[in-house]
Amino acid sequence: MLTPKRTKHRKHFRGKMRGMDSRGSEVIFGQFGLKAMSAGWVSSKQIEAGRRVLTRYTQKGGRVWIRIFPDHAISDKPPEVRMGGGKGDVVEYVFTVKPGRIIFEMGGITAESAKEAITTAGGKLPVKTKFIVKT
Repeated sequence: MLTPKRTKHRKHFRGKMRGMDSRGSEVIFGQFGLKAMSAGWVSSKQIEAGRRVLTRYTQKGGRVWIRIFPDHAISDKPPEVRMGGGKGDVVEYVFTVKPGRIIFEMGGITAESAKEAITTAGGKLPVKTKFIVKT
């Protein structure tokens, strides 16, 4: 799973998910992409699940690019712990996805198999997604 080697701060605030994403909103590396249509947190486990689906469909022919990296630490307190005592421990890392962001890209395979693979990978993510083709 993806985790940062080092971070500036060990624990983060939750943050906001307002607006559209202008950076990373076009297909650059491959011919096909998976574009986010809603906002949400995508964890490193969910990115790995999508990557596994895409690499299974490529078989030895195509290539897969992951355009996001989870660098936002999420902390959690253990169950049945009373209030207070500070912030909880870091349990996972997520990427804050905004609408318009390209999450995965594929290239080197046919359009039908790419659409099937990318829509299946989009089902593994907690945000609404759309299959797009490079123009």
